[in-house]
Amino acid sequence: MSLQDNAAQYPTTKHQQEPVGGFIIDGQGREVPITEEMIKQACDALEEGRQRASQQA
Repeated sequence: MSLQDNAAQYPTTKHQQEPVGGFIIDGQGREVPITEEMIKQACDALEEGRQRASQQA
């Protein structure tokens, strides 16, 4: 099997996300891979909270 055959067998889509090197444990005790999108969402939420806090001060 060539690399091209392998790539065709396992196509990547922009909806699939590769883990970035860690896991979280969900409410059922399952390991969930941390994705880049999860990190971006967390950073955005932190930034929004920081901006709201600075506006209230």
